[in-house]
Formats: sequence, structure tokens, C-alpha cells
Amino acid sequence: MKKIYDLLIIGGGPAGLSAGVYAGRAKLKTIILEKGTGGGQAATTSEIANYPGIRHISGPRLVEEMKLQNEDFGVEFAKADVTGVDFSGEVKVVKTLGGDYHARAVIIATGASPRTLGFPGEEEFTGRGVAYCSTCDGEFFEGLEVFVIGAGYAAAEEAIFLTRFATKVTIIARESSFSCAPSIVDKVMANDKIEVKFNTEILGVHGDGMIQSARFINNVTKEEFEYKAKEEDNTFGVFVFIGYEPKTEIFKGHIEMDDAGYILTDDDMKTNVNGVYAAGDLRPKSLRQIITAVSDGAIAATDAGKYIEEEKDRLGIKDEPEVEKPAKKNRPLSQQARALY
Repeated sequence: MKKIYDLLIIGGGPAGLSAGVYAGRAKLKTIILEKGTGGGQAATTSEIANYPGIRHISGPRLVEEMKLQNEDFGVEFAKADVTGVDFSGEVKVVKTLGGDYHARAVIIATGASPRTLGFPGEEEFTGRGVAYCSTCDGEFFEGLEVFVIGAGYAAAEEAIFLTRFATKVTIIARESSFSCAPSIVDKVMANDKIEVKFNTEILGVHGDGMIQSARFINNVTKEEFEYKAKEEDNTFGVFVFIGYEPKTEIFKGHIEMDDAGYILTDDDMKTNVNGVYAAGDLRPKSLRQIITAVSDGAIAATDAGKYIEEEKDRLGIKDEPEVEKPAKKNRPLSQQARALY
């Protein structure tokens, strides 16, 4: 007889883990499927200083605490590479390389990733000078110069925000003009701390530990130039703002999305399919932060719980008595989380 979970969560980042905590506390039989080590973008963040109530913590440490909290409430975890889904029936089917999982409701929390450019040094210096979120990382560049790569609305808005911290912000725009509203462009051009270089592209960044130099090219004149960190600074920042890419390809044709691949939901995180929810960065939103992801997850799990209860009542399903769980024990942190805390 196949096992049917109350709730299956696809994705072990902050949105999925928050949903798990709320589902577990509601005593829903819940499983979280995570690919790789899980944790989403948070698991690769060395320092988090803007999560309310926690003054300083590393991403891996925060994620690990969230996982332990899920286990405290009886949530199961499984490493799984999802290959397909079937949301057409009362019981939802999630297909993986290791077999099928069945659940009465599903929360999709697979996240989104900042689009990268692929220039030499981008991956190597991510978190050590290369960044993708001014709200997350802007304060770490207090008193330094920064470059902003991009010419859209996000790049313009983020450049203005970064002037709160940086001594100077240089926008590197591949195009000959901005691709956003004139009102935003006017604010950028009127800001004394912002310089704009149009028809310009980044060729690469270099350094010893942190970024110390970057090369650029004018794509019209083909003239190249190099920027080197000031001796008193020894580093600077490169923020890439060319959009996000939602990890939703596998769900196309099964639920409603916008043209960019973001999953559309209502305020309760419901998709257009009954019993299927979406939470976190894969939704259209103006702020992609851990705090907004965990909020989505909590809302999704709470509404999913109501849906599951209604389905069980309709079908006349009675839950088996809960087996008493062993007393909770403190567990040592993983080596990765311990090193970064």
C-alpha cells in the first residue's frame, strides 16, 4: 500500500523549511524533498545580519537550525531529484529518480537564482566582492567604491540604494541607454555619487582573497580599461543586477506561471490547482529575502493545513493515533555550519 503524506514540500530552502515548521506543529504528516545539501541561497551566504531577532549568523547555521526545528516537529527529509509531477488527481504525485511520492497537498519552494554573467572571476569571488543583492550585502561595502552591472529597473534602483554605503557607485551598462522608466533614470543621473558608463561590459575581476582589480571594455570603441582598488581600501564591490531565474521549468504545463516562469499565487500562496501552493522566490515579488521566503512558507503551510483537513473530512479519513516521539536532544552542528558561525 502506497504511503500518502498530508503535505509534501519541494525545496529545502527558507520557504520550504518555514512551511515544514508550521506543518509539523499542526501535526501534518510532512516530508521535504531537497536536492543536494538543501538550504537554497541562504546556505551559501557567509553572514546574515538583517534577520530580525538574530544579530549575526551564517547562512549554513541558520539553515541547520531550521532543519533541526523541523525534525523536532516530526518532519521527514529526503534527498531527491524531482523529475516530474502529476497534480491532476486528489492525491498529488511527485516523481523522482528514487521513486514516486504521494501527498494530499504540495508546496513548491524551489526558489530562484540571480542570473549570472559568467565573466572570469565571477564565481570565484562571489561572496568576496561579487554580490547580487544590495539589501543583503550593501552594508559590507561601507566606505568603498562599487560597480553595478546592468541597465534595467533593478540595476538603477539598487545603484541608488548602494549610495547609502558606497563612496561612489559606477553603473556599467552594456546598452547605450537605460531600459527602465524615465523617472528612475532621472534619479540616477541626478545623484552625485553615481557615474554611468554606457556601451561598457565587464571582462573579469581579479584579486588575492578579495577583488582588487577589474577590467572593462567599451563595446563601441573596443577600448579596454582597468580599475584597481585604492591602496587604503584594498578591495571594492561588483553587484550584478540582470534579473532572477525561477527554478520552475519542471512545473510548466501543470500550474499557471507568468511569461518569466514565476508561479502565480493568491495571497494565501494558492496556485490555480487545488491543493498546490508556491512559496518563496519563485513567486513574482519586489523583495527576495529570507524574511519574505519564510513568511510565504508559513502562509502556504497554514492554508494547506485547512485544505488537507477539509479533504480528510470529505473522504472520511481518520488519522491514526500519534506514536509518542522520543525526547528531543540537542545535536552538534555540522562542520560547515560550525566553521561559519
